[in-house]
Amino acid sequence: MKELVEVIAKALVDYPDEVIVTEKIEGRNIRVQLHVAPSDMGKVIGRQGRIARAIRSVVKAASAQEDYRIDVDID
Repeated sequence: MKELVEVIAKALVDYPDEVIVTEKIEGRNIRVQLHVAPSDMGKVIGRQGRIARAIRSVVKAASAQEDYRIDVDID
């Protein structure tokens, strides 16, 4: 899932070199943290959080076959 979030985020931002994605596994939960440049934060979140919600939906759909709960945090 880390790679999927990274590809999506790098396609959205102006500074793809500053995209950092970390993944932490805690039992049956996977927490994916996305860090972007401060100037790109609005592009990743979108109006009223629509893009952030879309990223989370894509990740949830991609992980439907696995037996994990995945949370995407945008910092």
